[in-house]
Amino acid sequence: MLLSLPVAAQEDAMPRSLTGEAGDAARGRAIVADRQRGLCLLCHSGPFPEEPFQGNLAPSLAGAGSRWTEGQLRLRLVDGKRLNPDSIMPSYFRTEDLHRVGPAFQGRTILTAAEIEDVLAFLMTLREEAPR
Repeated sequence: MLLSLPVAAQEDAMPRSLTGEAGDAARGRAIVADRQRGLCLLCHSGPFPEEPFQGNLAPSLAGAGSRWTEGQLRLRLVDGKRLNPDSIMPSYFRTEDLHRVGPAFQGRTILTAAEIEDVLAFLMTLREEAPR
């Protein structure tokens, strides 16, 4: 179950902003690259030449804005387990039905609604696939 969200999921997407405002792509990039906050590069790789040791367990973030719609990416960030219950990706904006959550983090989301929108704004700028 999710927090009481201002928007609802529709099929494979959450089309409306959690905050009613667009996020900031620069702040979103910082969250994605932050190994303490977003932890995205633990599993994903992407266009971060300055970041060593990027993950290979999940799809590359390069081209994410071309592969998925804004609403599809938002749902994946908010609660990707709705789409794939076996996913190892954290549900960044869910507080219930989670496992092994430390007492200090119970009832809290990993990212705020504004941070979700910031990460989303950054991911939508990633339009080209990584070179192969």
